[in-house]
Amino acid sequence: MASYDRDSGLLELEPSPVEDTPQEIKDGYFGSTDDTENPAQPKRSATLGLSQHSPVWYLSRIQKYSSYVFTAFGLAHITNTSIIPLVTRSVPESERYLLLTRPYYQGLPAEPLLVIIPLWAHVISGVALRIVRRNINAQRYGGKTSFLSSQFWPKVSGISQLGYPFVWLLVGHIFINRAIPNQFPGGQSNVNLSYVSHAFAKHPVVSYAGFTALISIGVSHITWGWAKWLGWTPDQVTAQGGERQMYKKRRWYIINGITATVTGLWMAGGFGVVGKGGLAPGYIGRLYDQMYQRIPLVGQWM
Repeated sequence: MASYDRDSGLLELEPSPVEDTPQEIKDGYFGSTDDTENPAQPKRSATLGLSQHSPVWYLSRIQKYSSYVFTAFGLAHITNTSIIPLVTRSVPESERYLLLTRPYYQGLPAEPLLVIIPLWAHVISGVALRIVRRNINAQRYGGKTSFLSSQFWPKVSGISQLGYPFVWLLVGHIFINRAIPNQFPGGQSNVNLSYVSHAFAKHPVVSYAGFTALISIGVSHITWGWAKWLGWTPDQVTAQGGERQMYKKRRWYIINGITATVTGLWMAGGFGVVGKGGLAPGYIGRLYDQMYQRIPLVGQWM
């Protein structure tokens, strides 16, 4: 639709989407009237009544809505590992609440639905989006360059730059808290807040460095990602002129302020309470030592 601006006397038209191929764009704007052999066919709905959308449309929504589910899990996780310990000021007391939510962390079908499937759907759809957009650019602007050439690849956003290391940190976190315990008697039932406290007491440098990177990068990626979904990032400011820079700066400070607040909250409970819980006693402590020795690269020194 179009709107008429009486003050300027101009007719404002809405922009046209450009996610389709150039040929489709051309046909949409300048339909051929001379092609009598191949007249234009009316658009038909896809199989089972689904509308015909491009791969970019589907992948974008998979990436977006999978983050909603994983965020819900993240809220539960910060509650168990930070907020409750801050309230109770005790690791053993906080364990009681963690046991209540253990089915959501380690049970079926909650864990696959809340963690595994959304996580990999988000990562795979993001990578697939870059490949599809690269192919669209190559088709649009021509050229037969190598697939690995950077010529047609879309620019990596700051959110994605945070996301790639976050994936590896998260995989490492899952490996230490899921895969390794399953190699021992009792499996994942041995993993609780005391498991983390033992690591901080026995291996403080590795523990503080690892959790600092995981929390700071993860919270930054998620916070900026939500700002993007909501249209609140500095680059999404629609104001023009001198106000544009003011609004962009204001949004940058707000988003980073939220990031710093959530990161500080998580570290306050994780480092200030759980991290000071001390060594686990007796058999459990020796079992934790054996688990941490299974960590690749650094385990032999632990």
